[in-house]
Amino acid sequence: MKLAELIKGKQKEIVKIRANSTIAEAANTITQHKIGALLVDDEGGAIVGILSERDIVRGMGQHGADLHDVKVSELMTADVIRCSPADTVNEAMAMMTDRRIRHLPVFEDEELVGFISIGDLVKCRIMEVQGEAEALRQYIFS
Repeated sequence: MKLAELIKGKQKEIVKIRANSTIAEAANTITQHKIGALLVDDEGGAIVGILSERDIVRGMGQHGADLHDVKVSELMTADVIRCSPADTVNEAMAMMTDRRIRHLPVFEDEELVGFISIGDLVKCRIMEVQGEAEALRQYIFS
């Protein structure tokens, strides 16, 4: 399955936060939306990074437990790995596994069109495998 099909069925809103926001604001946003990562944009709306729960935990190692006033830009990952709607679920899973990441923004040219998690990909693969198993059952019993 192509990522274009996967992102069609996902929630349309992509939750973002500004680079100059605080980690307290980011943590509240992550908690409120029940997500594991935020795309980070600048004042012009350009994606400049990604901030995950893992980045916040690492920040505690650097700054101690008081991260409230630390800026998102200090903890975010600036080198954002991207994928395309033309990529397959398996290609995206391999990309995440190789780079040890759990979230990927989906860009068509320079336009952000989706944001996927490893959970989205696993759910998709489970559905594909179940469909294949059912097709085999139908073939065997026909």
